[in-house]
Amino acid sequence: MLATILHGPGDVRYGHVEEPEILKPTDAIIKLSATCICGSDLWPYRGLQPMAGPARMGHEYCGVVVAVGSEVRTVKPGQFVVGSFCLSDNTCPHCQFGFQSSCVQREFMSGAQAPYARVPLADGTLVPTAVMPSDDLIPSLLAVSDVLGTGWYAADAARVQPGATVVVVGDGAVGLMGVLAAKQMGAGRIIAMSRHKQRQELALEYGATDIVTERGDAGVAQVRALTNGIGADSVLECVGTQESMQQAIRSARPGAMIGYVGVPHGVELDGQSLFFSQTGMLGGPAPVRRFLPHLMDLVLSRTINPGKVFDLDLPLADVAEGYRAMDERRAIKTLLRV
Repeated sequence: MLATILHGPGDVRYGHVEEPEILKPTDAIIKLSATCICGSDLWPYRGLQPMAGPARMGHEYCGVVVAVGSEVRTVKPGQFVVGSFCLSDNTCPHCQFGFQSSCVQREFMSGAQAPYARVPLADGTLVPTAVMPSDDLIPSLLAVSDVLGTGWYAADAARVQPGATVVVVGDGAVGLMGVLAAKQMGAGRIIAMSRHKQRQELALEYGATDIVTERGDAGVAQVRALTNGIGADSVLECVGTQESMQQAIRSARPGAMIGYVGVPHGVELDGQSLFFSQTGMLGGPAPVRRFLPHLMDLVLSRTINPGKVFDLDLPLADVAEGYRAMDERRAIKTLLRV
């Protein structure tokens, strides 16, 4: 079959790969209904993350089960399923504690920018729908598998409460999903930090009440001005750079929580500064599996529409253009039709 292969920085190709097979009795094979490009895929694409050689790409997925291993019990061929980018057994102590992204058997999904994909630990990772969803819901269900689940985790980790003042640092797909999540959790004020008109408009549609266009010191000063010098009750850090992390920490009031989900690149924290800021921090890879049933219900009931974050729709064969568009910030997030 033909699938996405990253050969090196800036070098994405649509090339021949072997079709996936059941390798372990806990595996499932799914036929992708759609796949997409993640902001985190841009790190190796830009040469900012080391590669050991050509790599299959894609970790966001939803589709129809076509085969299962002999030990799989909770999903069966013909069912539509959504899974997390973190593969988990959903039974280990960490999974039972709600942190499936630290499962003792954890694997990370790969190779999902393709027509078919192998999903290890299928019983613990995949959640089926009761009926086959309509085509217009596919983008939103695809978003659940990572970008919405990650934005939701950022808000959950930041302990967003009804009536809270929330700051979202980052206007990429995860940041926009963080705005959506904060709104669903009842935040009273949501300050989105964004310098791009299209992203600002979507943030406002998802529930942002204020837009701050400044970055760094100027951005923090604007947040402080908007909050009468107090700062935010909850801050979502959805980028992963030194500047964004410092912006998040300095936008938080004493006693606030910071949910950080941007994969850190060059981030260093000063212990004494954190000590006197009196802010809490929780983040890391999102335990999407914890939230999957609830988020799928919100999508299937049409309560939320996270699929709007896909502003570029391309056939999988044009995947290289999808990467270029996101790298050049011509697109927020690219949906790839299989």
